[in-house]
Amino acid sequence: MRFPNKPIRILSALALVCLIASPNVYAQESNADLMAQLELMQQQIDALKQQIEQTQSQASETDAKVEAVAEIMESDTPLTSKKQSTTIGGYGELHYNNLSAKDPSRDVESIDFHRFVLFFGHEFNDKTRFYSEFELEHALVADSGGKTPGEVELEQAFVEFELRKGLFAKAGVFLVPVGILNETHEPPTFYGVERNDVENIIIPSSWWEAGVGINGRWGSDWSWDLAVSSGLAMPTSGGSAFRVRSGRQKVAQAVASDGAITGRLRYLGIAGLQAAVTVQHQFDPSQSSDDGLDNGTLLEAHVDYRNAAFGLRALYARWDFSGDAVEAANADTQTGWYVEPSYRVNNKLGFYTRYEEVEGARGQDQFSQWELGLNWWPSENVVIKFDYRDRSHNLQGDHGRDFNGIDLGVGYNF
Repeated sequence: MRFPNKPIRILSALALVCLIASPNVYAQESNADLMAQLELMQQQIDALKQQIEQTQSQASETDAKVEAVAEIMESDTPLTSKKQSTTIGGYGELHYNNLSAKDPSRDVESIDFHRFVLFFGHEFNDKTRFYSEFELEHALVADSGGKTPGEVELEQAFVEFELRKGLFAKAGVFLVPVGILNETHEPPTFYGVERNDVENIIIPSSWWEAGVGINGRWGSDWSWDLAVSSGLAMPTSGGSAFRVRSGRQKVAQAVASDGAITGRLRYLGIAGLQAAVTVQHQFDPSQSSDDGLDNGTLLEAHVDYRNAAFGLRALYARWDFSGDAVEAANADTQTGWYVEPSYRVNNKLGFYTRYEEVEGARGQDQFSQWELGLNWWPSENVVIKFDYRDRSHNLQGDHGRDFNGIDLGVGYNF
């Protein structure tokens, strides 16, 4: 009776063993799958690491190429590709003069396009530049038998070199560093239709020479200029004997037997103020020996001050010449000075008055003059001018030249 139950017990035992053994089988299968997945992830991580390393390498190569290009651009080799620039500017002024002289034959009523000027400049690189100024005076130059008032002039044509920060050198034709107007004479920058007479007769503005110059700064308050240039060739006989303005050679096949040296010191340490002193020595102002004009020295000092609406310009200039002929003509000392207060109502309207005294070589260049007037700027670089002048000559024989009258003008610069 027991025997039939034995297979059942055996089957039950086998089932129990299977039940006990089955979790281990399942665990082994799950572990195998997990290991396979981990191995796949590791492969993917290794691939990503390789891609990142390649990207970093390419970025480093790109940075190196950019730095190499920058070094080439900043170098002074023929591969340099710097931007070059050419600039054009200019100025002009039209004058109407209506003057009544004591001698009616000397009355003046005329209109004249006094100056038409073009500036051309070019920057070769960061350290080398070119400047020029080309001028037509009095509107007409004609090739005819009669004399015409016009002149074509090259007032500036020089190359400037930056030696280091704040230090510059130049060579060519340039304006002499003297006075207020000689270097800055665009019509919107000064009062009066005509330029003041001290900076016309004693300082013969516009006055340019050929030579070399150097300029720089001492700190933020001082600047200086030094120039060696061609000199004057003043006549020693005739109606313009020893007249400084008549000695300008304008670098037109100029005699260069004896030159000149010029030095200027400027103070800029106060806001709105420019104060300067210039000394120039002419080694032979006639360019001819044994003619009674041996040498000459110019001393000039000025202040140009602007404080809000109030402005003040004042200038003194003096020539001292040596030589028997110039001393005999009583022309060895030639002086001039002026003072010019002004008031700017707003950015469009300003009033001024000026008093000046001139003691030049000729009787007609020895006078005192009062002047008052106004400037109206419809634009910053355009000006309409009006003034009234009253001139009295010092010598009895020149009193017929005394006059009073008005001037009207329009000017511009760009």
